[in-house]
Amino acid sequence: MKYFSMISFGCFCMLHATAQFKKEYDTLLMQPIEINAVRANDYLPIAKSLMQKKEIENNNVGYDLPFILNQTPSVQVNSDAGNGIGYTGIRIRGTDATRINITLNSIPYNDAESQGTFLVNLPDFSSSAQSIQIQRGIGTSTNGAGAFGGSININTNDIEKEKYIQLDNSIGSYQSIKNTLKLNSGLLQNHIILTGRLSNISSNGYIDRAKSKLQSYFTSAAYIDAHQSFRLNIFSGKEKTHAAWFGINQATLDSNRTFNPAGTEKNGEPYNNETDNYIQTHYQFFYNRKINNFLKYNIAFFLTKGKGYFEQYKKDQLLTDYNTHNSIGDNDTMDLVRQLWLDNSFYGSVFSLQYNKKKTSIIFGGNCTKYSGDHFGEIIFTAIPDAVADHFRWYDVQASKKDISVYNKWSQKINTHWLSFVDIQIRHVNYSIHGFQKNPAILVNKNYTFITPKIGFTYSKRQWLSYFSFSTASKEPNRDDYETNINETPLPEQLQDFEWGFEQKGKKINWSANAYYMNYKNQLVLTGKVNNVYAYTRTNIPTSYRMGIELQSNITINKRISINANLTLSKNKIKNFSEYIDNYDNYTQEKINYSLTDISFSPAIIASSSVNMKILKNLNLYLMSKYVGKQYLDNTSNKDRMLQDYIVHDLRINIEKEIKKRIHINFFIQGNNLFSKKYVSNGYTFSYIYGGPLVTENYYFPMATFNWMTGIGIKL
Repeated sequence: MKYFSMISFGCFCMLHATAQFKKEYDTLLMQPIEINAVRANDYLPIAKSLMQKKEIENNNVGYDLPFILNQTPSVQVNSDAGNGIGYTGIRIRGTDATRINITLNSIPYNDAESQGTFLVNLPDFSSSAQSIQIQRGIGTSTNGAGAFGGSININTNDIEKEKYIQLDNSIGSYQSIKNTLKLNSGLLQNHIILTGRLSNISSNGYIDRAKSKLQSYFTSAAYIDAHQSFRLNIFSGKEKTHAAWFGINQATLDSNRTFNPAGTEKNGEPYNNETDNYIQTHYQFFYNRKINNFLKYNIAFFLTKGKGYFEQYKKDQLLTDYNTHNSIGDNDTMDLVRQLWLDNSFYGSVFSLQYNKKKTSIIFGGNCTKYSGDHFGEIIFTAIPDAVADHFRWYDVQASKKDISVYNKWSQKINTHWLSFVDIQIRHVNYSIHGFQKNPAILVNKNYTFITPKIGFTYSKRQWLSYFSFSTASKEPNRDDYETNINETPLPEQLQDFEWGFEQKGKKINWSANAYYMNYKNQLVLTGKVNNVYAYTRTNIPTSYRMGIELQSNITINKRISINANLTLSKNKIKNFSEYIDNYDNYTQEKINYSLTDISFSPAIIASSSVNMKILKNLNLYLMSKYVGKQYLDNTSNKDRMLQDYIVHDLRINIEKEIKKRIHINFFIQGNNLFSKKYVSNGYTFSYIYGGPLVTENYYFPMATFNWMTGIGIKL
């Protein structure tokens, strides 16, 4: 943190320096080349949404990134703590975060093993974002994990000519507090720009004992001239969140919906340190070079370091289960506290060579990355003193993953109206696992090579644009999928994506419609089936699909009122599905076959709207609504295992005032869930046979009733 303070102090001093801008600078170098390599421009045949800095700032009132994106099409969000701070989740077209590719300045962010995205490790990263593009469906080729539901690219590398100091402070329900300090030097001596951010977020959460304490910093230094640019980004996040990911059953939901079972294995008061603790630091270096008016290239190197643990109180544990070879008695048990650790490194390079001349645009790019992860567990407390050695490590297993890919994107303007697009990517993955926590003897060494072509056409004329595209994608299994019998090794997932859309842009009305059909092969889903060590595992299902239509509109009624709205209507089906149910009466599993069932967590209707009203010159009001249709907790379409549909309304009042063109003040107050709708956005289910009848247990993650956040920002 001392380095951040030094850079921040330098930024503060340099804010008073004069900067002159040379107009002869290539404006393409003022924009990050690396972003152009993975993003889709306005004319490519891709379903997409783009949030610019101003819109991000308006939505960034203190909640995590998924909630900032909540109003974009086909998005649904959830929060373990119930109020959008701490562990949060996002789905696009019903697909979860393990199938959504996220890049930070074109650098892969998804966890290499789970392929998920733990945005809690980057608190308040949105405050450093210049723009965010969300591509729905497969989209264009990108770096990192395969995009099966969508991709999110976050850009922080724009050159900001404005010099400023900005302080944002927010406070709200559940003792939620957010403090952000941002500094930007502007362009100094025509070449140098320095940027810094320091953030602190804390909240008690809506759910009991769901506290979050999040801290982060972001620093960036760039050099730019007429032909090249260098940039170094260093940013880090530190999170401590009290566990709230176990959910509650129906009876508890009805009687005490904020109850948190975490830590309750301990007799008396719940264990007060059942927490997730993690630090993640990113180092990014970029070099962009303009060769001539038609050709430019970029290369970036990165290192991501992460280390942390989950601490947990466990009751009545056999020490022999922890490889201690120290049994107190043949069947004696004891309480203990354990920590599950992950210490990992992720590093590599991304690159692109871009050619643009007249009607032709060609981008050749790719990435080369390596992940190394050490998984280990330690016992830090036992009820009987000296039962095991201090910080006894009962398992220690490693994993590594290498990912090499190249892609070539070629867009060609055929004539005045027609544009063609061809994109092909070759990706090779080597994944090596040297044991698991419960199964240290299982060794995995898998190689995958994926070739994924994409093709599309765009027709544009005056205010109209229409497009069609066909894309393919492949994705390797996750870490947990391999913890199974060697004879049941999971197959990679495959997807074919058809997209067809229309857009019209007018002075007062903009609208678009996008139809899609996503055909999956060997999609991995939970079926209830257990493996040879009686652990539940995902199973490949032969065929499943998603099809739907996404509608968007932006209507300017007059100078004071505008409306943004979107609607997704979809069918999400598995053609043939087999459910496996534990039968504890005879210790077997019952198999039930289904035909044409709904894919879990995939509502048929998702809609959102925002009414924006300019009440006075400096006073704006935003009324935001979100509707999510019913969704099933598993793939059986059983109405007893379902989340009810919900609609929630939020209201934000914004007051902006500029004093003497030097001081900009922004005040807001936002009320969420205005009518205190008691709704649930996430959960899980399991069924079993015991004593004859079938028993189904559902667990839920309830969201907060009415809550609020208010804050003030001062920009100098």
